Amino acid sequence: MHFISLLTIHKWCKHQFIYYILEQTMAAIESIQLGSIEQFCKAAELGSFTGAAEVFGVTPAAISRSISRLEQRLGVRLFSRTTRSVKVTNEGELYWKECQIALEQIAEAERAITGAQTVPSGLLRISVSAAYGTYRLLPLMPKFTEAYPQIDIEISISDKIIDFVEEGFDLAIRLGIQRDSRLVAYKLEDASLCVFSTPDYLRRRGTPLSLNDLEKHDCIQYVSPNTGRPMQWLFTDEKGAEIEQPIKSRMRVLNDALGCVAWVNASGGLYQTYRFAAAEALKRGDLVEILQKYGGRSRPFSILYPQNRHLSAKVRAFVDFLRSAVSA
Repeated sequence: MHFISLLTIHKWCKHQFIYYILEQTMAAIESIQLGSIEQFCKAAELGSFTGAAEVFGVTPAAISRSISRLEQRLGVRLFSRTTRSVKVTNEGELYWKECQIALEQIAEAERAITGAQTVPSGLLRISVSAAYGTYRLLPLMPKFTEAYPQIDIEISISDKIIDFVEEGFDLAIRLGIQRDSRLVAYKLEDASLCVFSTPDYLRRRGTPLSLNDLEKHDCIQYVSPNTGRPMQWLFTDEKGAEIEQPIKSRMRVLNDALGCVAWVNASGGLYQTYRFAAAEALKRGDLVEILQKYGGRSRPFSILYPQNRHLSAKVRAFVDFLRSAVSA
């Protein structure tokens, strides 16, 4: 039979006690740091230590001390303080935006684990390119908002390149297959292309019957904000081979494809765009499709969100809805 000395037992108990104290201390430190970050974010949002203090049920002095500890740990000033006001510094602005994302991820993770978010809710911010947003996404949104009444929607319709962190978007819809490793990309659909114009323009200038005839017409070109170059017009020949047709034009629209559509609607020329953008006008007879025998080409659209971002219930609900809607 082995006997353990009282000294050994004492040392073991002492070590266990120290481990317990360290564990509790680290948990407390982490809790304090997270609390300080939450208080900092609220003070930055409200522009006031007093306002943040009211939210957390503490004194303004306690908020000030909490933020001072945070500043000391980071080694930067988060606020510029005067006797009358506090203002977020440039470093504080950057830290605030990053912390907002982190806190939202923590909240989403907790809701996912506890099952609290069985119903998707909260603000969903979407950036979508002009043509896709106007002609494809917006007509689908009433069904989405009806299905998810607890989700608030903000949609930015623009072809410009965005910064997810800087601008606070949850996801984006853009032309093309993205190669950025920082982004998760799902291909939504291949949008078929067509060339069209108004009956008035075609009466005045004639209807082009071949690709070579395009040289005799006013072709309106869209300049991509991603490349700074005009988008090529895509066709197939009689044998099904793909063609990128060079277009010589003195008329170009930068950054907003809807400008090209408006130009064509004013009988200003020819334009190649997505069939979904011209579908209703073609049905009404306001526009006429031309060069149909050279059709069959398309461009892909993708839905994107940051690689390191937790896919929240509201984002998942929207992605699932949109993929189902466009494939119907």
